Amino acid sequence: MENAAEKQMLWGHPRGLYTLFMTEFWERFSFYGMRALLVLFLIAEVESGGFGFTTEKAASIYGWYTSLVYMTAIVGGWVADRILGLYRAVFVGGIIIAAGHFCLAMGSVELFFVGLALIIIGTGLLKPNISSMVGTLYGKNDPKRDGGFSIFYMGINLGAFIAPLICGTLGQKYNWHYGFGAAGVGMLFGVLQFTWGRKYFSQERIDLKKDKVEEIEKAGKYKYTTEEKMKIAAICVFFIFSSLFWGAFEQAGSSLNIFADQLTRTSLFGFDFPSTWFQSLNPVFIIALSPVFAWAWVALGKKEPSSPAKFAFGLVFVGLGFFLLAFGAMFTGGGESLVSPLWLVGVYLLHTIGELCLSPVGLSMVTKLAPARLVGSMMGVWFLSISLGNKLGGIAAGFFETLPLPTLFGAVGLTTTVAAVVLVLVMKPIKKLMGDVH
Repeated sequence: MENAAEKQMLWGHPRGLYTLFMTEFWERFSFYGMRALLVLFLIAEVESGGFGFTTEKAASIYGWYTSLVYMTAIVGGWVADRILGLYRAVFVGGIIIAAGHFCLAMGSVELFFVGLALIIIGTGLLKPNISSMVGTLYGKNDPKRDGGFSIFYMGINLGAFIAPLICGTLGQKYNWHYGFGAAGVGMLFGVLQFTWGRKYFSQERIDLKKDKVEEIEKAGKYKYTTEEKMKIAAICVFFIFSSLFWGAFEQAGSSLNIFADQLTRTSLFGFDFPSTWFQSLNPVFIIALSPVFAWAWVALGKKEPSSPAKFAFGLVFVGLGFFLLAFGAMFTGGGESLVSPLWLVGVYLLHTIGELCLSPVGLSMVTKLAPARLVGSMMGVWFLSISLGNKLGGIAAGFFETLPLPTLFGAVGLTTTVAAVVLVLVMKPIKKLMGDVH
């Protein structure tokens, strides 16, 4: 007869994982659907329904928006640890995000920026805490833990794949605000199924309890053990390299998006498509390559690269993507010619390989290195590295019209490659800080 524990399992993982998978799917659908349109909408002429901003101004807004989305994660983690608990933080965050997208769909300049603010606040509550909820489903040394994060990561990328196809097409082909509205509807779906799946979570682990508050406040006196201090220091080191990676990678929604729209042929084998569809390449490659990477890490056994080594690989591959784009940009004739879409296909393939080496590894690593009583807050700190990266990416994208593109893209590639070399040189002391976490 099936026991209670087995009833909570599906395909070898806790059923709650699949609820979180679908919640993250819809949240990322809303985020990437809006992201695919944001810069293009801001620079579109007023006559076509856009705001008519300069590329520099649009890139600055994009950089601040995406930066603040992740910056508020540190506040969201604190709120979950101290006030709301993980479940309620995710639920409230989802509602606020949906409201923000509907504000964007209204067409008013004032409501547009109110909508961005709401999405920033809501994502700050939802993003770090839903990742922390994945961690609560597994024991600290459960061998299925990394696999669970990989499945969860697949939900992110399924949502990111579908979003530009639906929201991007609605926005570019029909009306910008239809695309923003579709993103809001997607988030509402996510909130509804998250509520329905609450029964699959351990309430003691996702709801705030008095004893947890007392434990956190006691820890607030900073009586950390030496081992905890070392592991927190390791997170801080990885924070720097993570910021540099995302500073390059997250230009997908800014400089790469503009390159796709203005300098790339949006047709292949006689089929015309919206430029926002390029935004689906990364998640398509993620979905295709994730099983390959999962198999490869297991097949390597004792030869599997350490977490710092995987980070270095991530930085190298994102750099290679920009070197390739720098070469492809030479064929635009200073903006006079359109290049083959295959250049961007190659860029996104290299960036995806880099992402698979770094991003899921980083999420899993933080849940293992952070003190259990502060995992929400530490996950918020981790997302702050993505925030800083997005701001750096926005600054770089602001030079799209003022620097020769081979120079701009080459500089980005050189930065991440040098960072990878530095990481390799300091790998031994980093491993010492990590202790028993590899």
